[in-house]
Amino acid sequence: MTTAKTDEVVEEQAAPSTPSDQRERDRMRRRLARRRGGGWWPYAFLAPWFIGLFGLTIYPMLDSLYLSFTNFDLLTPAQWVGMDNYNKMFTDDPVFWDSVHATLLYVVVSVPLKLALALGVAMLLNRDLKGIGLYRAAFYLPSLLGGAVAIAIVWRQVFGGDGLFNDFLAWFGIKGQDWISSPDTALYTLILLAVWQFGTPMVIFLAGLKQLPKDVYEAAAIDGASPITRFFKITLPLLTPIVFFNVVLQIIDAFKTFTPAFVISNGSGGPLNSTMLYSLYLYKKGFTDLQMGYASALAWVLFLVIAGFTAVNFIASRYWVHYDD
Repeated sequence: MTTAKTDEVVEEQAAPSTPSDQRERDRMRRRLARRRGGGWWPYAFLAPWFIGLFGLTIYPMLDSLYLSFTNFDLLTPAQWVGMDNYNKMFTDDPVFWDSVHATLLYVVVSVPLKLALALGVAMLLNRDLKGIGLYRAAFYLPSLLGGAVAIAIVWRQVFGGDGLFNDFLAWFGIKGQDWISSPDTALYTLILLAVWQFGTPMVIFLAGLKQLPKDVYEAAAIDGASPITRFFKITLPLLTPIVFFNVVLQIIDAFKTFTPAFVISNGSGGPLNSTMLYSLYLYKKGFTDLQMGYASALAWVLFLVIAGFTAVNFIASRYWVHYDD
């Protein structure tokens, strides 16, 4: 009986199909394909993201790349000048090199100090104490306020000639100066402001510390390892992926610093271009001098520099970042 039914099915499958049967099977295949692929609904939900990607990111970037080869003042049509903007930048613009020097010094000094302070505070806050959440929120608060214009204004007052910092030094018999107006110290006030905003890397370090295995520390303590030894032999190696993540983010953020330099120097980058960070110089060229073509060239150089630093970090991470494998 079973053999007979099987033969009937084989004969039915082997029988030639009519055009109407073929069309029906094609419709069923398309219907199944739409069910499996979700049809056009996924693309409808992704449409806002694609519009933002192409309309607000890719197109402005390509337009900026084109403008970097033109002379454009925002008021008249752009005129193609080829590589003139880049040639002027590297050979005939001393302020450009002042901004490069100030920015590199700012990045090289502020990023390590900020990360060291963030890691130290994170280790202090990595304890189960009563009210520890309040302390964590208090230490994170400067990162929420530090980028505001109001904080930069307060910072300018604190380090002015009659500011609170000089009043503090007067208690010890030390005569202060106008730290903002001195070209030797003005940039370091910006660095101090950046280091004060250590809350974001601190939270990331704290999250990484929470994931470290406690049994390793217990075994090391039993073996007689001191806290300093445990930090350099256990904590730091296990935390290197988090350190690497913070290094990349903070370097990128430092290169883009604008608001503190603009507010503290009143938009001039002074004194003597000592606080002329790269982003501030780019802004001045584009919106003060109306040299938008030149500003676009500056923006692309900054993009390439940040990309280069990021690539170097990723290449170097092979030698000092330790993952589970």
